[in-house]
Amino acid sequence: MKKQSVTLVQVAKKAGVSVMTASRAMSGEGYVSEDTKARVQEAAKALGYAPNALARVMKGGRTNVIGVVVNDLSSVVVNAFVSALTEEVRKYEMDLFIYNSIGQLDEQTQRRHSQLLHGLWDGLIYVLPRMTDEYLHELEKSASPIVLVNFCRRDTTLPVVQGDNFNAARDAVAGLIAQGHQRIAFIKGTHWTGQSAERERGYRQAMADAGLHIDKQWIEQGTYSEQSGQEAAQRLLALAERPTAIFCANDEMAIGCMNAARALNLQVPDDLSLIGFDDVTAASIVRPQLTTMRHPLPLMAQAAVQELMRRILGQPGTRQRVEFPAEMVVRESTAPIAGITKRRTRKA
Repeated sequence: MKKQSVTLVQVAKKAGVSVMTASRAMSGEGYVSEDTKARVQEAAKALGYAPNALARVMKGGRTNVIGVVVNDLSSVVVNAFVSALTEEVRKYEMDLFIYNSIGQLDEQTQRRHSQLLHGLWDGLIYVLPRMTDEYLHELEKSASPIVLVNFCRRDTTLPVVQGDNFNAARDAVAGLIAQGHQRIAFIKGTHWTGQSAERERGYRQAMADAGLHIDKQWIEQGTYSEQSGQEAAQRLLALAERPTAIFCANDEMAIGCMNAARALNLQVPDDLSLIGFDDVTAASIVRPQLTTMRHPLPLMAQAAVQELMRRILGQPGTRQRVEFPAEMVVRESTAPIAGITKRRTRKA
């Protein structure tokens, strides 16, 4: 026989309060003394009462749940950001619901995504969203509180929290140029979020600022994976006049470049300087340790939750775009071109 669910009426009776008072004590909405709240919560725990989130939504109430939509939870960056989001959400005494969307954004997947707008949460955060313009337009029309994280492919009416990709990339390449490098290649990632395009724009700007020509063979397409970085580097290092430095749109591709260099008996940074992006954990573990660009993920998570909560609570002062600068983390994978020349001379 199926066990019947405990009702709020039973909780109120056990606590010796009215149903309305029990409801306020459990939802946190409306005034209830601390003693009464503790008594109601103790009664609920003793009876095994679980609030019905669906019923609360149907009555126009809040669920105290924030939904987070990601495209690949196995991504190191996404995982780190979701962990930071979890810490922020807890500060509001709310829960996090994670929806991991994997694969191509076909019509069926897009239909499932549309159903998220009517789910059991007070608002949604999309992390590195992989979406079509049609779906983005649907989000823009929605009345649901929504915040996008690291989306810069095109302008949107939705609030966006992101890292500054253009200036970070320009700084990364300018650092290589300051070390004497002129043949600098770039391995880009996928187009979905617009981050790679901004990093490529920063790369091109730094080269233009220094009056350096970019050979079209120096720009390679990757997919943000280590394997794609290794394959792109193999093509770059096979050029008759190979690059002396490679800037990658993320760390995983830069680590793939290290593998490609090692297979050719090239030393990093003696024969090839490398810079990645994101400062994932592996960047400080690989040998040589990887020079990279780091965005402040905890601060970005804090801003994303704050922007969403303002919209959930209907508070004024909301911002449409919040951008954070990146920090260059200098490690062992870069070296001045003059130093490279001296080392080669000594070896000869």
